Amino acid sequence: MAWQQAVALYDFSHQQLALCARQIKAHLETFADKSAGQPLPPKARRHKKTNDPRFDARTPLYRLAGVDLTTIEGIEENTALILLSAIGTDRHRWPSVTHCCSWLGLCPQHQISGGKVLSRRVRPGAHRVTVALRLAARTLHHSQSAVGAFFRRMKARLGTPKALTATAHKLARLVYSLLQHGNAYVPQGLDAYEAQYRERKVTTMAKQAKALGDTLVPLAAQG
Repeated sequence: MAWQQAVALYDFSHQQLALCARQIKAHLETFADKSAGQPLPPKARRHKKTNDPRFDARTPLYRLAGVDLTTIEGIEENTALILLSAIGTDRHRWPSVTHCCSWLGLCPQHQISGGKVLSRRVRPGAHRVTVALRLAARTLHHSQSAVGAFFRRMKARLGTPKALTATAHKLARLVYSLLQHGNAYVPQGLDAYEAQYRERKVTTMAKQAKALGDTLVPLAAQG
């Protein structure tokens, strides 16, 4: 009898999940269309996640927000659904992206005493959204994209927990920018990211050398 009860419980759970999915889909269709008649962008080619909604959520979410959040690396349909259900599409709630990320609990709070940094812990924020962004960041470990390279670099420097927070913060900024400006998200490739990182590194080293009274000279120029 135990296995029959387990099967019945399994069937009932899936019936409730299907009912919930239908109700969410019906509710999404009640919002005004902000897509301005523009077609839905091509879907990013990624592996299907087991926790994706049981219906096509991209289309109603695109009409709701006017942009497709799933074009951002790591942001899947379920993550986009959680984000929009919590933060909405009205950016006037926060004066800037920094205020939004602070509300999400992804900005470090520097505790300084006597010029020494005692703590950089982030404060508690919108837990459900923050967890969703951290889970999205975790999926980028092998991503051949700029955000994936950022996560791996942060992981090498700070360790996995802090890298997840930093990458979740970066994803939150990308989401805010996409909702704020409404332009299509253009993913940055790995090579472009590495080139920009090298350029920033060289610029910083040149400033440090100048402060010490030296000049940074490229190896090619020495030949």
